[in-house]
Amino acid sequence: MSSDRRIGGWYFGWNIVAAATIISLLTVGMRMGIGPFFLPIAWDLGFSRSLLAGIVAIGMLCYGIGMPLAGHLAGTRGTRFVLLLGTAMVVVAIVWTTLARDPISFLLAFGVLLSLGFSFTSSVALTPVLCRWFKRQRGMALFFMSTGSMAGIAILTPVFAYAIGTVGWRNTLLGFAAVFALLIFPAAWLVIRDDAPASADLLPGAAAPPGGLATSAAGLSWRQAVCTGPFWKVALGLFTCGYSMNLLGTHGVPMLMDHGFDSMTSSLGIGMIGLVAIFSTLALGRLSDILPRKNILAAIYLIRGLGFFALLLVSTRGELYAAAAIGGLVWAGSVALSSAILADVYGTRLVGILYGWSFLVHQVGAMISSWLGGWAYDAYGSHWIAFGSAGALLLAAAAISLRLPARGFTL
Repeated sequence: MSSDRRIGGWYFGWNIVAAATIISLLTVGMRMGIGPFFLPIAWDLGFSRSLLAGIVAIGMLCYGIGMPLAGHLAGTRGTRFVLLLGTAMVVVAIVWTTLARDPISFLLAFGVLLSLGFSFTSSVALTPVLCRWFKRQRGMALFFMSTGSMAGIAILTPVFAYAIGTVGWRNTLLGFAAVFALLIFPAAWLVIRDDAPASADLLPGAAAPPGGLATSAAGLSWRQAVCTGPFWKVALGLFTCGYSMNLLGTHGVPMLMDHGFDSMTSSLGIGMIGLVAIFSTLALGRLSDILPRKNILAAIYLIRGLGFFALLLVSTRGELYAAAAIGGLVWAGSVALSSAILADVYGTRLVGILYGWSFLVHQVGAMISSWLGGWAYDAYGSHWIAFGSAGALLLAAAAISLRLPARGFTL
């Protein structure tokens, strides 16, 4: 292999992107595919919606708490170590979950250990290595990884619904654990490489793309960086992202079923969002390397917010699939754009740990909405409180994103 890691003109970094995409598909597909499991688990274990929603909410917070640790370990021990450790934790947690019968055991297995394991196989562990391997096409690389996330939602949500109806939720989880281990262990061991070439994906003789790390940000520590305005604007946007995406992942299927749709139609409706997002992500990734990233991020939050109100109002299958398809056009990209913006402003040296801390804020939003979706329905018999607030927060995030710095911004 040559010094720039090219074989016959093929850049090895794209192999890492492919592995990261598969890992994201499985991690996010399970993390965001709780909806089909929600009612079967509640009925089988005798949990109320509020109790199970509370366990899921704690899990979302644990998922976020593990993010800074995953970012730190990826920088000190390497991405491969973090992925292998996370995979082992996920497998152990799923086996434990299938054996749990009481709320405490289920909380520790499904809520705590599984969430921490997924945080180690999440995009936080993968973003730094992709940012090192890609300079010219960084947005595209990160968006490809987001495509895996959307594919996970599109594929695994209806697959889980079918499998649960066929073999039960416990066997479905065990089957997922087997697939997870068989795919991620080889991908992490054989493909992931932290030692990117100095020129990354730049064409021979080409200079680095314009903008990038601001001069005054070069000497910042991560503690100083988290006290700056751009970090908190990104973090607040990610709060709404976590609030909305995990609300839909946890309570989207139950909400649609409460509105008269059957289980499979509800799962297909949620899955269609991810399916459409797979293709829209490719276009958004290309645009993110051409247009100002903050403008694309604002548009994503704006249209996604309107989509939440639409999902509350649909009453037929056609309306559901139409709303899901439109929402899917902008469902992906907020996480990829946020991490790319952090790399633009603060550099690849800090992107892992900063992304980890900002994703903790993301998961605080996820925790709140996961709990609120169950509590508000039990208390008021309506999904408007949770889903309406998600739409409003997304509209606010769109306005905040427009105030983010462009490339070349000086702190």
